[in-house]
Parts: sequence; C-alpha cells; structure tokens
Amino acid sequence: MRVLFIDRVHPVLRQRLEAAGMHCEEDLDCSREGLSAKMGGYQGLVLRSRLPIDRPLLEQAESLQWIARSGSGLENIDLIAAKEKGIEVFSSPEGNRDALAEHCLGMLLQLLHRLHIAHREVQQGLWRREANRGRELKSLCFGIVGYGHMGSAVAERLRSFGCRILAYDKYKEHYGNAYVEACKLEDLQREADVLSIHLPQSDESRYFVNAELIKSMRKPFYLINTARGAHVDTAALYSGIRAGKVLGACLDVLEYEKRSLEGLSDEGGPGVLRRLLEMEQVIVTPHIAGWTHESYVKLSEVLADKILARFRVD
Repeated sequence: MRVLFIDRVHPVLRQRLEAAGMHCEEDLDCSREGLSAKMGGYQGLVLRSRLPIDRPLLEQAESLQWIARSGSGLENIDLIAAKEKGIEVFSSPEGNRDALAEHCLGMLLQLLHRLHIAHREVQQGLWRREANRGRELKSLCFGIVGYGHMGSAVAERLRSFGCRILAYDKYKEHYGNAYVEACKLEDLQREADVLSIHLPQSDESRYFVNAELIKSMRKPFYLINTARGAHVDTAALYSGIRAGKVLGACLDVLEYEKRSLEGLSDEGGPGVLRRLLEMEQVIVTPHIAGWTHESYVKLSEVLADKILARFRVD
C-alpha cells in the first residue's frame, strides 16, 4: 500500500505505517494540479488543511482507499464524494481535545481576571488594583454549544471550578451527566454567562453567533470560539461588545482565516477585524488551541491506531 503525505505531521505516523508494511512518500509542497496528476498511484493520503480535497480531485484518485486528516475538522474534504467512491476518511479529534480544552479555559481565565491588561499596565509602571478586579468562574453559568470531543473535554475541566455547566447539541440525546445539564438552545440563551462554541463547520453553523443570537441572550455574556472562524459574524460581535451585550470574547479562530487555516486573508482585515483586535475585552490567538507539543504526537498516534485497525498489509 502506497501512502502520500502532503502536510507535515508527527513522524510517529509514518513510522507506524511503514512498520506495518506500507510504503510512505512525502510531497509537502505539491500544488493542487500536482496532486491531481499523481493521486491515482496511492491508496492512502495524509493531510492537514493545506489543500482542499474536492470531487474533481477525488475523481483522479482511482486507487485511493483512505484519507487521514490530522485534526478534527473535515470541511476541506468532500465527504459525499469520498463515500461514493468508497474512500474511508479518518480524523483525530481525540488527539487535541485536551490541548483545546486547556486553551479554552486559559483564555477565559485571562479575560475574567484581566491578566493581559494588568500585565501590560505593570510593564508601563502602573499599579491599578481596583481597576483590575476580576470575576470568578465559579460564579458563572458556562454554556457549551456542541457536545462532541471538544465540548465534552471543556466540560470535564470545568468540574473542578464548581460552576454550573449547560450543554446544547442539536444532534445528540441523553448526553447529560452528573456535572453537565443537557438543555435546549433557549435555556442557554436564558441562563448562560459564558457561551463556548464547539461546532463543526457547515452551512448550518455559519454565523451561528450573529446579531439575532447576541440579542436573544438574556444576560451580557462572554464568548469563546475555538472551533472555526465562520461560526461568528465578526461585525455582529463587534457591535455586541460596543453595546455591552457581549462582555468579552476569546477567539482562537477568525472569520477571515484562509481556507488552509495558515493565516488571514486580506478580506476584512483593515476594517471591522482591526477595530475588534484593538478592544481590550478581546483576546485572540492564531488558531493554536489544539496546538501543543503533546497533541502533535497524539494526533498522529490516533490516526495510526485508526488506520491500522482498518487496513493491514499482507
């Protein structure tokens, strides 16, 4: 079985596949056209997000049996076309769920306790205690939207903080437990002080956080988005913060990210995004919530486990 790596992942994946008898090759700089020209010669494909794997590309993949995506989101792969061709698609959200959950809470604690502001002020020679009085997470109701690998990992870590945890997932049933209350979206809108988004990217989830949802929240709230930038309408968020409906935002992903997730596009940068980034109520990181030294290894280990459980070389 020939396997092509078109993105850099931890070498443990290649090592384990080769130990199982697979022949692995790399082309980390190939263009879409270059990939299309060579797809027919491989049975396995390993990637992150650099190139979209769409239907026309999959039509050239005459021998392809599986695709392995290092990470969780599969929006760059045409899953319908892959299923039609009998191509199995693997992802590895189990590999970076812990990293993302820690990052999510780390950003929120920084915002609640004004750590970024106080640190900057001390650097400037200011010692303002009352102005930097924080809020305790225990006193807040934390609302999770999307209760899959990431949402549940966040809930697990919230247990020790003693706060009330609500979770809404349109496609799940009976997912509540001793420390998480499964609820309807209306319950989150009525009760939540924090809204944390953990949805896959789709047409349905685009602009899930929009002007209407912000208006429907009964209490001013904090927003966390560590999933995909398209879930949040940037202009609506900016307006919500200015109006006091949104108390602050922790954003690891932005609406204006490139499709490859490797930077920002030019669209919107000089306008509303720039104004949002200037707000002290907003903390932004460059899509690194699941990006730790440990998750780098685990993402590849999880993929190796899944691939080798399904495909063995005689």
